[in-house]
Amino acid sequence: MDGPKILEVIERYRKYFIEKGIGIRDFPEDGRPSSKEEILAHCHGMLDKMVGFVKEGRIEKAFRWLGFVQGCLWSTRQYSLEDLKSHNRPAEEVH
Repeated sequence: MDGPKILEVIERYRKYFIEKGIGIRDFPEDGRPSSKEEILAHCHGMLDKMVGFVKEGRIEKAFRWLGFVQGCLWSTRQYSLEDLKSHNRPAEEVH
């Protein structure tokens, strides 16, 4: 996965969060969310920072954060593992 593909996946999730009415929330590093909605709001808030990482060439950091977001999306039952894997595939491999 390269920078443009990461940006494509970020935009997919941004659109999803907006469509679901999920706001943006930053948690302090020692904070603990009390609901699925707070988890998703934190993930929504991570997206702009991830775009910045890609633009700065910090692809590995963007990958780590994307993995975190996708783990949260799976654990809160937003997407299946197959869905998430499909999001990461190059366009020519998506069925």
